[in-house]
Amino acid sequence: MSTKSILKDTSIAFLESYLNNASPTGYESEGQKLWMNYLKPYVDTFITDTYGTAVGVINPDAPFKVVIEGHADEISWYVNYITEDGLIYVIRNGGSDHQIAPSKRVNIHTKKGIVKGVFGWPAIHTRLRDKEEIPKLSNIFIDLGCETKEQVLEMGVHVGCVITYPDEFMILNENKFVCRAIDNRMGGFMIAEVARLLKENNKKLPFGLYIVNSVQEEIGLRGAEMIAQTIKPNVAIITDVCHDTTTPMIDKKVEGDLKMGKGPVIAYAPAVQNNLRDLIVDTAEEKNIPFQRHATSRATGTDTDAFAYSNGGVASALISLPLRYMHTTVEMVHKEDVENVIQLIYESLLKIENNETFSYFK
Repeated sequence: MSTKSILKDTSIAFLESYLNNASPTGYESEGQKLWMNYLKPYVDTFITDTYGTAVGVINPDAPFKVVIEGHADEISWYVNYITEDGLIYVIRNGGSDHQIAPSKRVNIHTKKGIVKGVFGWPAIHTRLRDKEEIPKLSNIFIDLGCETKEQVLEMGVHVGCVITYPDEFMILNENKFVCRAIDNRMGGFMIAEVARLLKENNKKLPFGLYIVNSVQEEIGLRGAEMIAQTIKPNVAIITDVCHDTTTPMIDKKVEGDLKMGKGPVIAYAPAVQNNLRDLIVDTAEEKNIPFQRHATSRATGTDTDAFAYSNGGVASALISLPLRYMHTTVEMVHKEDVENVIQLIYESLLKIENNETFSYFK
């Protein structure tokens, strides 16, 4: 299967609408509905849970269960304090970057709909008289164009409202996808494409396949933790993003040597089950899928950890997508890497045998 055949025009159209839709941590349900609607032709049934994780299931009655997983949520802000002058101070919802906030436009999500605002910042003329302050959580603020706290409240904005950026999808130089929230709605997109390929290529799996789009990863892998207990899988292949380390100000001795366009990244970590990882590496080599390796030390920092250590231990592995500018509004990935992650997960599933334990002690 050539990578050129993987992404259809309909796939890209879905990806664009899915990325553009806001799904901040704790408020993922609208995005999940879009995702489930796209996935519906390719699965037998769905599972959802209390906090909004969505799972498409193929062969739901099969006793042996394999998960492929991405996470649905994006970083955001919360309204934390409204001044008497109508300015808003924020706290993080996930790992939001204070340094990129000044002069960004924002959407504040309220019961009355979206309220527009901006992260204000003092003009350069006024900052050069003394030692310049850098953006930090204590000094960034949002301006709604209001003059009083009462005006802010009348617009439906209150403490606890969630705030996202409106930045939308674009393609640079024909093959670079750019948007906020590629971390990790691209993961949800890629596992949906795996399900589509299985259906369109008439592949029948001997086990149950659970296509899992977890919530609340950005605040501690919480959605994966919950759904792992519900599904109780035997195997889990997780996809998330990792850093392209070739841009300025990144130390390869610390972050590793990874570059977008050079293929999926296969993780090495205690949470990664070695035999499952070896099956994935062998698959990549057999199918001539380019790949890179990444050592992640004691934790992967992804939903892999939540699945691996659930239910007495689940054979888990991580296939990552190299990404530039993580947790900014211009996250960037290479189209070929997206296609190759999809192909690698797809081909790896076809190699997994029913009831395979991946035991070290056979």
